[in-house]
Amino acid sequence: MNECIFCKIANKLLPADIVFENELFIAFHDLKPLAPVHILLIPKKHVASLQDVTMDDEYWLGKMLLLAPKIATQNDCKDGFRVVSNAGISSGQEVFHLHFHILGKFSNNLTVKRNI
Repeated sequence: MNECIFCKIANKLLPADIVFENELFIAFHDLKPLAPVHILLIPKKHVASLQDVTMDDEYWLGKMLLLAPKIATQNDCKDGFRVVSNAGISSGQEVFHLHFHILGKFSNNLTVKRNI
């Protein structure tokens, strides 16, 4: 996926404010945050969205789900957080590389101001 911006970040062809990385995943701060904490967690393997995962992806997808709360906690979201993944154009997905938005540190009156 030569044109995929998230593949370029995963391959270090584009800069990002990385908060976590291992052999399977990379997580970085969103450039246009919708919450005080807004981190994107992506697999290094290119998959367009949750609509495109298969049983062959079960192992790493489970690991990705288990990783989200760890990343949230490490980024000061001990009291709670949201995980959002848009799947497909009708959902508002803008970058067609599977990613989880990890959102946190909301105050009681803070809401997400645009689609994620």
